[in-house]
Amino acid sequence: MSERLENQWIDELTVTMSEPELLLYRSNLLGSDLRITNFGGGNTSAKIADIDPLTNEATDVLWVKGSGGDLGSMKLDGFATLYLEKLRRLRPLYKGLDHEDEMVGYLPHCTFNLNARAASIDTPLHTFIPHAHVDHIHPDSIIAIACAKDSQALTKEVFEGRLGWLAWQRPGFDLGLKLGDLTETNPSLDGVILQGHGLFTWADASKACYLNTLEMIQIATDWLDAKDIGAAFGERRVVESFDAHERRIIASALMPIIRGKISQTSPKVGHFNDSHSVLDFVNAARVNELAAIGTSCPDHFLRTKIRPLVLDIDPLAGSIEQTITSATVSLDQQLENYRIEYGSYYERRRRETSPVMRDANAVVYLAPGIGMFTFAQDKTTARIAGEFYVNAINVMRGAENAGGYVGLAEQEAFDIEYWLLEEAKLQRMPKPKRVAGKVALITGGAGGIGAATARRLLNDGACVMLADIDDSSVKSMANELAEEFSSDVVAAVQCDVTDEAAVVAALREIAVTFGGIDILVSNAGIASAAPLDETSLDLWNRNINVLATGYFLMTRETFKVMKQQDRGGSIIFVGSKNALVASANAAAYCTAKAAELQLARAVALEGAPFGVRCNVVNPDAVLRGSKIWSSDWKKERAQAYSITEAELEEHYRQRSLLKRNVYPEDIAEAISFFASDVSAKSTGNIINVDAGHAPAFTR
Repeated sequence: MSERLENQWIDELTVTMSEPELLLYRSNLLGSDLRITNFGGGNTSAKIADIDPLTNEATDVLWVKGSGGDLGSMKLDGFATLYLEKLRRLRPLYKGLDHEDEMVGYLPHCTFNLNARAASIDTPLHTFIPHAHVDHIHPDSIIAIACAKDSQALTKEVFEGRLGWLAWQRPGFDLGLKLGDLTETNPSLDGVILQGHGLFTWADASKACYLNTLEMIQIATDWLDAKDIGAAFGERRVVESFDAHERRIIASALMPIIRGKISQTSPKVGHFNDSHSVLDFVNAARVNELAAIGTSCPDHFLRTKIRPLVLDIDPLAGSIEQTITSATVSLDQQLENYRIEYGSYYERRRRETSPVMRDANAVVYLAPGIGMFTFAQDKTTARIAGEFYVNAINVMRGAENAGGYVGLAEQEAFDIEYWLLEEAKLQRMPKPKRVAGKVALITGGAGGIGAATARRLLNDGACVMLADIDDSSVKSMANELAEEFSSDVVAAVQCDVTDEAAVVAALREIAVTFGGIDILVSNAGIASAAPLDETSLDLWNRNINVLATGYFLMTRETFKVMKQQDRGGSIIFVGSKNALVASANAAAYCTAKAAELQLARAVALEGAPFGVRCNVVNPDAVLRGSKIWSSDWKKERAQAYSITEAELEEHYRQRSLLKRNVYPEDIAEAISFFASDVSAKSTGNIINVDAGHAPAFTR
């Protein structure tokens, strides 16, 4: 039984709100519940009296969610505002269905008070409805009825005449006129279901509209729950799922392979979902049949493509290793078959004005016994695509229980996917940042250099996983960065780089979180000082273990994944000036850092045939924010130079040729250079970031 929708409206909070503020409050409430509408889906409006700044007279203004906004997170500036009378005067200018897109060009001429927020293509759908407040949303239960075989009869039965019904039609001016006509001629209606699309509800007050919306969703949900006997996807499950741990291991092995094979034209980031809803569908007897029908609701379809790819793998192969093998043997052909089929779909349905065919790879990959992988140009888009396909699964379940699921007609699907207005949106998108779509792992991620590097790569468009032995610190740093950049693009994993099992687990975690790895910043470090004759074996081994063995383990496991992806990669070692110039009383540290440098050269040699580059950034005297310098190293270095700890930073500044301090952000800039394709022809190289230290010159 589904959890009931609860009224979240709090009168005490709204008593002093203006009408625009009430509209925002209602919108945020609706958008905050994914059972009501998904991210970016749906729109709300209110017709509000205001003073025309040109005439100083009262006029009605349509406030409607603007293009590209999200109900759950939008602010007041997310609404477009338009003169209602001007919008309605567009009616005589409308020339018919073949001229739909022309009407969008008139919307800016109706802007009220110079509002810069662009109006969405759904604006006409709100314009001609006579009620003051309107909600348009896409809850799974409503779409299930909208996508059922006998949707019109079901609408009448389920809602007992309270909702009207309109046949499928692409959103636009004509659909807006039909909505207006329906509501004018049927004033008792509380809303309308759009076939294959969603729900419109209305009222003459904001709270009443909100409550009406909740009531219609709950009616549909209760009716569908009563019909659900658990057989929507077949009488039995074809396969059973692996346990949660095994599912993640298999996903971490499959995702980089798939990611590499579908990133021919642009890098992609992955997302994994093995929720109960997903597993119930991918393990079902009818998964291939239902998946082939495709999605229906335009919001679902735009995110997930016309249909997913059901991977032909054998989760009963006998072991995790055999399951992975069974998937990879024919995986190339499965992916190619999807691309061929997608190309045929494009050729069948394209029009003379259609944009060129886009990426032919699937977005959604269904793996029986394992779950669902989604891939897109960035993590947020991949995650949202997965959420939308979960919505599609819920819709299929409900529609099948209601008499049978109907997908969107292929030509209609194509016309939405390759809508010229959508293409114009894509063309207006900003140029991708220089490491957009790339995934980076940074060891020593909780320290100064690690955090500065993460921030720099995130600014450059990468997804970043921080790894550090200090679990609480690395999670705290990840949370801080997530607040700044988004939880989608930042993750953390506790990892001791000297522990082989922990390193393997860290690479599995980044693979299942983001789909693979493109950039390794090996930065975990320690520092120690002691005269040679006082250097214990334990101190020696600790330096070698962290700075040489740790770098080896992390690089080896990363190299394995990069080879699987077959898309190249960049490995950057954060070394030290001491790799080139020895310091007194630091034999263990200097030797380990020199070993790092030689390892990097070896990796550059072996990686080149696979497009994997390996370079080194050598810092010196980065005191601020460094965890190394917060240890005894700072005290020991000060003692070696016979100065106080407070004088150490100035000592290093004066020692440099440029007489400048070196900060974590300076190291991050050099790492960013090696991480991006601007250094695509550099491997086996060293950049010293030390403000100039002549003995460390590499040539």
